[in-house]
Amino acid sequence: MFRAEIRNEIEKIVPAGTVFSIERSENPEHGDYSSNIALVRQLADGKNPSEVAKDLKAQIVQSSVFNNFIEKIEIAGPGFLNFWIKKEALILALKKPPKPKTGKKLKINLEFVSANPTGPLTMANGRGGFYGDALANILEAVGHKVAREYYINDAGNQIKLLGESILAAEGKIPQKDEYYKGAYIKKLKGKSAAAAAKTLLSEIKKSLKKAGIKFDVWFSEDKNLHKKGELKKVLEFLNKHKAIKEKEGALWLGDAVVIKSNKEPTYFLADLAYHYDKFIKRKFDLAINIWGADHHGYVERMKKGVEVLGVNSEWLKIIIMQLVRLTSKGKEVRMSKRAGEFITLDDLIKEVGADAARWFFLERSPDTHMDFDLDLAKERSKKNPVYYVQYAHARACSILRKGKASKRVNLNLLGEPAELNLIKKILQLPEIIEDIAQDYQAHRLPRYAYELAQVFTNFYEKHKVIDPKNKELTQARIALVSATQETIKTALSLMGIDTPEKM
Repeated sequence: MFRAEIRNEIEKIVPAGTVFSIERSENPEHGDYSSNIALVRQLADGKNPSEVAKDLKAQIVQSSVFNNFIEKIEIAGPGFLNFWIKKEALILALKKPPKPKTGKKLKINLEFVSANPTGPLTMANGRGGFYGDALANILEAVGHKVAREYYINDAGNQIKLLGESILAAEGKIPQKDEYYKGAYIKKLKGKSAAAAAKTLLSEIKKSLKKAGIKFDVWFSEDKNLHKKGELKKVLEFLNKHKAIKEKEGALWLGDAVVIKSNKEPTYFLADLAYHYDKFIKRKFDLAINIWGADHHGYVERMKKGVEVLGVNSEWLKIIIMQLVRLTSKGKEVRMSKRAGEFITLDDLIKEVGADAARWFFLERSPDTHMDFDLDLAKERSKKNPVYYVQYAHARACSILRKGKASKRVNLNLLGEPAELNLIKKILQLPEIIEDIAQDYQAHRLPRYAYELAQVFTNFYEKHKVIDPKNKELTQARIALVSATQETIKTALSLMGIDTPEKM
């Protein structure tokens, strides 16, 4: 709200298309918001940035925005403009909290997890699963229409390997290093590859349900692409547009093979057909794919591929989830009973709970490797960040049970630094949601929720909420606690984490 208003006012002053930032200040001494606009403009104007900052400040001070909600503007460092928001504006916004906004509402395909039906879901699948689930919630919160999709790789070499792995477990053919192993393979004895994949997919769905990860569409590669002849149709499309070249008996699209010399299609052709289905047939405005770290080298190929299909590659967003290790006492641990080969998502949730698993995965940016601290995740104290935030929510609920809210509240009685800091933090949530909907950095949300819990705890420890001697102030503070409780609940709900009222 305030950030958008400040941006709008600056855009009236500077040339159209000027790219600048307005950030929430980490340090209260630097105001509530800070902009680098003077540094950006000094390059174009050829002036000292502090001179540019003075000119911009003078113009903003004359605006209606300044009179409405800006208390003061200061120039800091090499030319940053720092803004402080008036108390009256904060109180007014608290009465009518702003809703997150975005530009054009999009039809979005969000594909995530998509683990091959050749084994149980692993802990690493959980990282992408929780991230995709939370991102879908956030995109929907700003008005986008999101289809949560699981792409079932039930065709191709991995299914063939699954069938051979079962035969090897039965002793009918020799074992090979590339075969799937573990106790779960032995349980599939007697099943064909297709039947085994169906069984494993059923187990995957059960695991996802336990984790609270929802999907709208289960897209089968075999049924929806191969059996419908979609690969052939896309190949004909590529030939028609003279995008295919023959070399060494194979068909190539750029530097990638689409049809092998033995006439078998490659995974790349299947992926092209899948994205043709997304963009051309189902007409999604945007496709977001969440892939594992082993797909990093495939990103540019896929983007070039959709361009050949006539789709702007900017409409395809690919997010790579980096690797994760489970640690205890600083060392990597294994807790799977399945031959110690991998840690399943079921194992992890059973050990730490779905809420802790979600939080610990979501609090780290997807592009960072992470160590999942098993000991901290199991901790039932304020040391555990998810427990700390849930406890803050439960404390707010407890206060609201003791104090009755009134319809007539004088929020202007709120003026203590701890109260105003809490209001400012509450009002940040719509901006956090807007930012994530733009750049998909969902780790901002748990960090925000933790900071909100900290600011609320600071307020609670410094000021008595329910004071029989001051009923008006009590009502104002109850209203502030109610707004805090609703905001924590919103943040946790967007992450898919429970909001207990008692702990």
